[in-house]
Amino acid sequence: MRFTKMQGCGNDYIYVDCFSERVERPEELAREISDRHFGVGGDGLILIERSGRADAYMHMFNQDGSEGNMCGNGIRCTAKYLYEHGLIPKERREVLIDTKSGIRKLSLLLKDGKVREVTVDMGEARLTSELPERITVSGLPLSFIGIDVGNPHAVYFLEDNPALKERGLSALDLSRLGEAFERHERFPERVNSEFIEVLSPSEINFRVYERGSGETFACGTGATAAVAAGILSGKLSDEVRLHLLGGDLTIRYERSDGHYYMTGPAEEVFSGEWKR
Repeated sequence: MRFTKMQGCGNDYIYVDCFSERVERPEELAREISDRHFGVGGDGLILIERSGRADAYMHMFNQDGSEGNMCGNGIRCTAKYLYEHGLIPKERREVLIDTKSGIRKLSLLLKDGKVREVTVDMGEARLTSELPERITVSGLPLSFIGIDVGNPHAVYFLEDNPALKERGLSALDLSRLGEAFERHERFPERVNSEFIEVLSPSEINFRVYERGSGETFACGTGATAAVAAGILSGKLSDEVRLHLLGGDLTIRYERSDGHYYMTGPAEEVFSGEWKR
């Protein structure tokens, strides 16, 4: 089975072109191929499948084999793959990709014939909590803002959480705390957790613990949720630069349609053959 490893801001996935390949037991494959010691290594598996209503369907699986709804970094790389591997016409600059959370529209930004950046219409963000809501995690009294952008997020601003702020964003031990956040009884379907340090209304530092994958270098839906939570709480402006562990993203809120637009890089790392 041929595969391609791609990454956006360090959020890396193994891609399989199911226009030409067939994958049986994708949940099992996701666990094996994502293993960073005994597999290819990545945050999960993405199958690029045919769609009757879009250019392709992005079928994603987390490291633990659980199925994901949507991935902002993953979908940018999917668009790059479709363009550069000839699955859409070369004159196209817009791509429609179907996901478990619905169809997303993407715009390609090219340089020297290669896709360098992609802008994704992430759609609307829905508030799913009080503004903010209080919670206790591992004995820590905290407040968060719940946002749904096709998958569930809990956004923690350090300025609202002294117990986190005194540790500092870079010093938070998410390997220890992350699962307690993810599996808290408040979130029966598990949740992605974002930890935000506001530098200015247009700039933030960002860390994320993704359900099913642990801490990752980036999370596009999490970045969107963080900006949405910041706008709703009056902390952030309509266009924000986010500094993630794996690089920078820009999120812009368009008040005319209520949608969030994410722009960031997409890169192909290498291709290979999985022989198991």
